[in-house]
Amino acid sequence: MKASPSLVVGGVLTLLFFGLAAASLVWTPYDVTKLVISMRLRAPGAEHFFGTDHFGRDVFSMVMVGAQTSILVAVVAVGIGAVFGVPLGLLAAARRGGLWDEAVMRFNDLVFAFPALLLAVLITAVFGPGAVNAIIAIGVFNIPVFARLTRGAALTLWTREFIMAARVSGKSAARISVEHILPNAASLLIVQGTIQFSLAILAEAGLSYVGLGAQPPTPSWGRMLAEAQTMIYVAPWFAIFPGVSIVLTVLGLNLLGDGLRDALDPRIRRAR
Repeated sequence: MKASPSLVVGGVLTLLFFGLAAASLVWTPYDVTKLVISMRLRAPGAEHFFGTDHFGRDVFSMVMVGAQTSILVAVVAVGIGAVFGVPLGLLAAARRGGLWDEAVMRFNDLVFAFPALLLAVLITAVFGPGAVNAIIAIGVFNIPVFARLTRGAALTLWTREFIMAARVSGKSAARISVEHILPNAASLLIVQGTIQFSLAILAEAGLSYVGLGAQPPTPSWGRMLAEAQTMIYVAPWFAIFPGVSIVLTVLGLNLLGDGLRDALDPRIRRAR
């Protein structure tokens, strides 16, 4: 089957993003912690592809290392949401209408009552700024997202004939949830994971922008934008390149999610 344009474009942008982060683990054109005041605010050129910042640091190298921060925060935060949210959703669906179902749904309502960024700001403001607290803040918001999605998908699957056959054969609700419900809901969870990944990158950038995310000297796209805002007319490249990196990364992940949805949804495949 021919891959959709969304899947191809999203996959290329996402691979580029991950490739930059992976390359920065072993190599960057310049040391991002080294200050070279004599080279401050140099325009993009052959020596510095993206120019330099107000401390003389290479912006391209900082963008590369900043991708590491975004990936670390997003992967762990989405992982927290999936590890805790999926079992809660499966439990709520298996005990639908009971105490556990009601408790999970009220927890979801409580978390959703606060905007995601506001909740993240609240947690990091209480426990202090830093990448770890940003991960916890974003991860907490991801838990009800995965719990609600898993519960909705599982409730639909519990009425299917093959689930009824499994119940008649004597399988427990927990075993049915793991062996039958989870594999059939996996495609939805994968697509949602790519969407939450992009939202986590935006949340990390927002927290870093207001000083609650990754702290110096760790480069962060959001903090680069915050540092560049007072020099936007003097050195616009300092804001343009991290901003474009955020836009392209989020765009790539969203397109990848759309492409995966089209590829994994059997109804869309049959329609084609």
